[in-house]
Amino acid sequence: MKKVLLWLVLSAFSSAAMAADGVFTLYRSSVVDPQMRIHVATFDTTEGGEYNAENCQLAARLFLSQPGVKTLFWCESGRFKLSE
Repeated sequence: MKKVLLWLVLSAFSSAAMAADGVFTLYRSSVVDPQMRIHVATFDTTEGGEYNAENCQLAARLFLSQPGVKTLFWCESGRFKLSE
């Protein structure tokens, strides 16, 4: 289930989103409140949007693949936001 959700989130990225400012932010949910968005990391290197998106997605996959993880990890275009 987590892999399907991750794939859906990651596949939602478009080249238009990456063109915005090239910054991507990694979030996670909370065990207590699955709707909560908790900031994990912001990827804003000078290498550009594609590089930042790939590194954010890699980090999300690595966090999700750890045994016993009960939260979701996902990437969004742009800098940290409290909510959508």
